[in-house]
Amino acid sequence: LQSTQRAFTINSCASKNKKRPHVSQSPILQPGRNCWCVRKAEKLAFLIDGAAYFKALFDSLPIAKQQILILAWDVHSRLNLVPPDDRRDGAQPTALGDLLNHLVRRRSGLRVNVLSWDFSLLYAPSREWLPVYKLDWKTHRRVKFCLDDQYPLGASHHQKVVVIDDALAFTGGLDLTRGRWDTPEHRPDDPRRGAVDECDLPITPYHDIQVAMSGPAAAALGDLARERWLRGIGKNLSAPAERQGNLWPEGLPADIENVNVAITRTRPAFGEFEEVREVEQLYLDAIAAARDYIYIENQFFTAVSIVQALAKRLAEPDGPQVVLVLPLETSGWLSQQSMDVMRVASIRRLREADKGGRFAVYFPDKPDLGEHSINLHAKLMIMDDRFARVGSSNLNNRSMGLDTECDVALEAAEHESDVQRSIRAFRNRLLAEHLDCDAVEVDAKIAQTGSLLEGIEALRGAPRTLRALEPKLPEPDERLLRDIRLADPERPVDSETLLKHFVPEKQAKPAGLRILRWVVVLLALVALAAAWRFTPLSGLLDVAALEQFAQQWRGSAIAPLAVIAAFVAGGLLVVPVTAMIVVSVLIFEPVAGFSYALAGSLISALTGYAIGTRLGKNTVRQFAGTKLNEVSRALAKRGVLTMLVVRVVPVAPFTVVNLVAGASHIRFRDFALGTVFGMAPGILGITLVIDQAAKAIKSPDWQTVLTMVVVAALVIGAGYLLSRRLLAMAGEGDDGSSDENEQRNSPRNT
Repeated sequence: LQSTQRAFTINSCASKNKKRPHVSQSPILQPGRNCWCVRKAEKLAFLIDGAAYFKALFDSLPIAKQQILILAWDVHSRLNLVPPDDRRDGAQPTALGDLLNHLVRRRSGLRVNVLSWDFSLLYAPSREWLPVYKLDWKTHRRVKFCLDDQYPLGASHHQKVVVIDDALAFTGGLDLTRGRWDTPEHRPDDPRRGAVDECDLPITPYHDIQVAMSGPAAAALGDLARERWLRGIGKNLSAPAERQGNLWPEGLPADIENVNVAITRTRPAFGEFEEVREVEQLYLDAIAAARDYIYIENQFFTAVSIVQALAKRLAEPDGPQVVLVLPLETSGWLSQQSMDVMRVASIRRLREADKGGRFAVYFPDKPDLGEHSINLHAKLMIMDDRFARVGSSNLNNRSMGLDTECDVALEAAEHESDVQRSIRAFRNRLLAEHLDCDAVEVDAKIAQTGSLLEGIEALRGAPRTLRALEPKLPEPDERLLRDIRLADPERPVDSETLLKHFVPEKQAKPAGLRILRWVVVLLALVALAAAWRFTPLSGLLDVAALEQFAQQWRGSAIAPLAVIAAFVAGGLLVVPVTAMIVVSVLIFEPVAGFSYALAGSLISALTGYAIGTRLGKNTVRQFAGTKLNEVSRALAKRGVLTMLVVRVVPVAPFTVVNLVAGASHIRFRDFALGTVFGMAPGILGITLVIDQAAKAIKSPDWQTVLTMVVVAALVIGAGYLLSRRLLAMAGEGDDGSSDENEQRNSPRNT
């Protein structure tokens, strides 16, 4: 995306908001329709940018006596809530993991529960390695960290909530992870912005919003967090026995006191839980109720329903002004190739609908950032000085119905002038940061012009400012947009639909690539045999000595038990089972090697199955990570045929399959039979190939090499045909008519 500054021509008669006649306004917030509940917040503060939020949290966590709940899209144990050099109390750790561990050791009754999204591997490079070890196993037993995988295919848990003793809560767009800390100055070279020790990723300036609140509204967020813990982990968390008094951190000024706050959610349909689309409905209701202006800051802008609602208001002869503040470009190559392209179409749709010059879209620009731009990650909307919402929901389709989201909103009644002043002050602070001026100046200019849009235009022009966002991309192709929209669905999409959409039927079985891979293996075997025959390689290994060692084991009475024990130990240590099979065949005669390898594989598999059954899914998830999702999908049908397919066409390491099968309660008979009949052909094929390869190494003439190649080709071909046939049988067994409840109750409905 590129940007060019353009001169705004604004239709003065349309852009200047005339004094409208007084009209009684109906409340926007309606529990059961567009919000979950409305609760009183004794104090509330809008925290602009990460430094303010993390400092408030750093000051608040030590006050906790009973319970700290954290919901996150991402968590990093080494995140410094305040830069180490800025802390006042040198005895208190600044890194999140160390701080939580320190607090539970200091206070005997305190428990910490952290629940984070069991993330997609696409995000692995930017996330902390082994978070379960660093935030659970390595910490005090009363600090529990778990990954939540209870969501549909393609979804994520996107809520960002911290609740302390049900008395103080924070929610918004900021996760407790790397790259989020920043000040409103967004300095290009601020070394504190990394906020994570040994951070090797480039950290660009970051703009986001969080809300702090105390009182019953905080307790309601505690209920939300405990309900998600129950869904994700299957265990109940008790609420604090008694609510503490004032937990509001010292040094944090409240923007407003004793105000009603609505909590609004998105939750996809999954298992026994029905779909919740309060986030979307509240956006639509607020847009419909706007009279003067709608001000939006958001990371994305692709939600079809929101674009349509805004376009409808812009098409009205006397509708509200609409001001969007978006990032110059989204973060990451994948997002730029999908979400940014869809954003172009959304912006063009609004420009076509705008007949009165009431629409503008900007990005925050700071010239001294060089090739970087401010990563605008905020998710907020302010309307008419009487309504404000902040949360985790993006203006994309998935936040409307696929990802779990949590927003909070407050609405000023006609007589609540203090709430109106707070909302207006919040808006002025945001614009003052972007326009590099004072909030008082922003308020005065908007009042002078009688227009939000003209006030912004009058203040633009400083080096740091809001610049018009002019996406310079080719005209979006409708077919391309349809394809891209699968990257931003509003409801769960089944895996078969994705496969059919992105991989045409004639390309769904890439035989060529598989054959090429095995041809390379054959060539490598031939090259190895030639190396033994024509190079000094043969001198590096005494074949006679190896043969003597093998003969000793072949005659040993304990050989079968030793092999089986080695397979069991190797399985527990995640040693590749193929490597153990190869060693067995090399040491023993082909018949004995095949028998020992099959028996060892089966007993090792049954051992892993028994351990998985004993540990349960939640513990296995900590070991298997995202592989749990993949394997559970493959095992969802729970039959012998499924186990055959998994063994012939493995979707994960041997050990992971065994553990997950046990944790998913696959029937023992199905597991055992599927393992025996699924692995026997593969072990037989490996035995034949290794036996011929060993002969070729001992006698590397052209006849033995040719025999090895022919045997390997036959084994590879037979394995390929067998896998194709099993996959076809599995597909024929799924006619798409399975009961919906059975699908929902499967180990992983993805």
